[in-house]
Amino acid sequence: MLRSVRRGILGGTFDPPHLAHLFAGEAAYRDLGLDVVTFLPAGAPWQKAGRNVASAEDRWQMTLLAIADVSYFEADDREIRRDGWTYTIDTLNSFPIDEELILILGADTARGLPTWHNADEVLRRASVAVVPRPGVEPGEVDVALSGGRFVWLDTPAVELSGTMLRRQARAGRSVRFLVRDAVWRYIDEHGVYATG
Repeated sequence: MLRSVRRGILGGTFDPPHLAHLFAGEAAYRDLGLDVVTFLPAGAPWQKAGRNVASAEDRWQMTLLAIADVSYFEADDREIRRDGWTYTIDTLNSFPIDEELILILGADTARGLPTWHNADEVLRRASVAVVPRPGVEPGEVDVALSGGRFVWLDTPAVELSGTMLRRQARAGRSVRFLVRDAVWRYIDEHGVYATG
């Protein structure tokens, strides 16, 4: 009998995908014995309605560049191809039922999981791997995820965020070495975060 796939799912706006995303995927892959880590750029995340987000095409291209040459990382565009709001439960249910799914979430995101659409169903379909984040107390996450299966990844809390990188880029400062070189070049050449 074939063993089912253990799939890590690392979703987000990836605006831009940065080294903390890759570090989280690597930690989950190694610590949890995953077969693959799937990077899923969000299409229209309902909790970020009204926020100015780089185009889906730019975020998709940057994601492809970010994971290039890592054999156990893959990019999946099912969310950006979907019309309407993006809900995690719909994405989870689109994977084969026999796959074991592990959501890889930063502690700040995991803390807010109870506010997600069909949060209880999300926690029934997938377990959660939590990545420490600066300023988030473990107890807050433990309470938020008390109804589900979750594990903390033993990694340092990396203070790096898309918000910070966009601010840097829009101010004309370099984000090189905070993203992979190919992503940095894409941002620069396509003026992804250029103002005016």
